[in-house]
Amino acid sequence: MSDQYPQHPQDPYRSGDPAQQGAYGQQPAPSAYRATPTTMSPQDERTWGAISHAGAVVAMICSAGFLGFLASLAVYVIHKDRGPFVRAHAANSLNVQISMFIWLVVATVLYVILGIVTLGVGFFVFLPVFLVPLVFAGILHVIGAVKAFNGEWWDPPLTPSFVR
Repeated sequence: MSDQYPQHPQDPYRSGDPAQQGAYGQQPAPSAYRATPTTMSPQDERTWGAISHAGAVVAMICSAGFLGFLASLAVYVIHKDRGPFVRAHAANSLNVQISMFIWLVVATVLYVILGIVTLGVGFFVFLPVFLVPLVFAGILHVIGAVKAFNGEWWDPPLTPSFVR
């Protein structure tokens, strides 16, 4: 009754040859489930490096600055092992996003403290304190995208290296 369904031709665990089958009619599991990543061409590395920065700008614009890290993180996680150039630019893009997040947390704390202490004057200070990191991060990402697309190595200024 176990063979009432036809065998799928690409099933790696079943074979018609009993000599190749392991226990219970199954072949042993393959030793590696994931293929090793292949390296990218220099043009692909430049393109993905630019996408890590440009995608962050687009995500920042679409989400008012809160989801810009998603594009950077996606490129970093997927392509970090495929070439040093794309890894460096994706890491730089993530570092800009992490720095911007820290700055926004500081701005929010200042907003609350100044708003309470000054009875409302701090609320007017918050807008520039909130917009400066967003604009600065956007400018850094545009510069990073252009540099990556041109094949130039680049470290963003005023940005610590949290991710390498």
